[in-house]
Amino acid sequence: MSQLARTPKQIGDILRRERMRAGLSQTELADRAGVRQATVSQIETGQPAARLQTICDLMAALGLEMTIGERTRGINVEDIF
Repeated sequence: MSQLARTPKQIGDILRRERMRAGLSQTELADRAGVRQATVSQIETGQPAARLQTICDLMAALGLEMTIGERTRGINVEDIF
């Protein structure tokens, strides 16, 4: 299933949803990815200072991958708020 993310907050929301779908706590995901639980929390809340490598480690721990594509011109409701 593809999910659109254009902001750090949207990336964090996707990672949180996927973590919860997998039945993992933040601590369990952090252990799998080799990061601190506080780092998982910061990324899930959309704090923009996350390292790209850390996001990739979390995605790998959740069995996710990133696909880069051209930005669509449609209005995204989340971008309005």
